[in-house]
Parts: sequence; C-alpha cells; structure tokens
Amino acid sequence: MRLLPIFVVLLASAASAADGPTATTTTLYKSIGPDGRTIYSDVPPPQARESKTLTFRNLPASPLSAETLAYIEQLRQSADSRASAPPPRDTVLFSAKWCGFCRQAKAYLAAKGIGYREVDIDTNEGKLAYAQLGGNNGVPQLFVNGRGLTGFTASAYDAFLQPRK
Repeated sequence: MRLLPIFVVLLASAASAADGPTATTTTLYKSIGPDGRTIYSDVPPPQARESKTLTFRNLPASPLSAETLAYIEQLRQSADSRASAPPPRDTVLFSAKWCGFCRQAKAYLAAKGIGYREVDIDTNEGKLAYAQLGGNNGVPQLFVNGRGLTGFTASAYDAFLQPRK
C-alpha cells in the first residue's frame, strides 16, 4: 500500500519533467560605434563594427502554471489585448511572489541601484500587461527600453543592463 503514493509522486514528477523548461534565447551584440564608444544592442550593428555577440539561452526562470498560461493566452486573443501595448521605455520587471528567481532578480537590481517598476503577474492587471507585451512562459521577465529578457543570472543581467550604465 505504501508503494502507491510513491508511484503517484514519481509519475507526477516525470510528467512535469517531460514538459521541460521552455527554450528562450536572447542575443546581444557588442560593437564599437563610429565615435569609439562601446554599444550593446539586440539588433546587429548597421555601421559599427561588431566586436562580440552574446547569446543567452535558457536562463533559469520559474515556469508559469498551466492555469495562468491559459488565462494569458485568452487575454492575448481577447479584444483588450489585440491593441498590444508597445514595449515599455522604462525598466519593468514582471515577477511573482512565489518565484525564487524573481527574488534574486529584485535583489540584483536593488544591489546595483537600478530603479524599476514591478508588475505582479498573479494580478489580473499584471497578466494583461504580460499578455500585451508577449511575455514568455516564465518569470522573471525584465524589459529595459523596449528590450526583454526572460529568466535570471547575474552575468546575463550584467550584459543586458550594460547600455544603462
């Protein structure tokens, strides 16, 4: 009789592992501008010579629940969401209270003295904003001057936030 609960736990673990993490990729280009300044951008440099391309894949992120993802998808397809919002021009962090990576991202931003607006994706307003901006399947998701990055590692944030410094 004790084997049945263990089997159920193992089966549930295997099912959630089969879903796996969502593949996300962010590419940043480091180049030297005509004036000699270093430029970081998510678009290849048109006139500057490229010096380095930085690619971040599968940064650690907390996946959203199936219920939340379904609701966000409904919002994307609704009339409210069709008029999608332009990417924010300030620094915005989509997060959730239950997300460990979100806490790490907030601590990182606080330690660096970077101001940001936090949007809780567990609220209806947060889900709508997340849907309008085309949020991925996980949090944290950081937007800076219209560019987005899903997940958190200190090195990825260092490179992503470099243009702000």
